[in-house]
Amino acid sequence: MLPRSGDVLHVTRAASVQFLRPIMFRVIRVLDWPTYDGWIWLEGYELNASGDAVTRRSIFVQREGLRQLSSAPEPRPHTVRAPRRPVSRTPARVG
Repeated sequence: MLPRSGDVLHVTRAASVQFLRPIMFRVIRVLDWPTYDGWIWLEGYELNASGDAVTRRSIFVQREGLRQLSSAPEPRPHTVRAPRRPVSRTPARVG
């Protein structure tokens, strides 16, 4: 399963040897760049221990090595509003 925008991942050496020091990563999007089978490019933010974004980056990782810490909320259904009725603009009667 591919990560989605808003997912928070724990990226370790299991995902790529470059992550000797594991990071938390919030996904912005999965990039549609050519890769080897099982590998993906992700764009997102590296998070600090408090969960705040500290660095925007693109990472090249093995999908199977990623561990999802939290998932993005399900998208809300689109709300369609009923058309509004026009307001009567007749002047008030005096007297």
